[in-house]
Amino acid sequence: MPQATQTAEQVEIAPPASKPKSPQVRPEKQDKPEVSPPWRVLLHNDEVNIFEKVVRIVHRLTPLSEPEALQRTAEAHTRGRAVLLSTHRERAELYVEQLTSAGLTATMEEDN
Repeated sequence: MPQATQTAEQVEIAPPASKPKSPQVRPEKQDKPEVSPPWRVLLHNDEVNIFEKVVRIVHRLTPLSEPEALQRTAEAHTRGRAVLLSTHRERAELYVEQLTSAGLTATMEEDN
């Protein structure tokens, strides 16, 4: 059987197969995680602890520097209470627990 020869004119070259387009998937709107409001940790004046002891405890249990702990303790002494710091609720609870365990009077309130 004779072989058929093809010339370049007779050969049709198909265009390269294009990739099927993927359907455009839009990401669902992602709700941003709800940010909880900050809470204030308050130090209250008391007639039990000496001033220097309070400064040491506040400095040891919080991220406040010694001069900041001194200033906040002085404010609590003169005004009756002072805001030590503001943080999320769980951490505020931890600070209050640690400060009261050390013999200080501390509370927390929502920072509005």
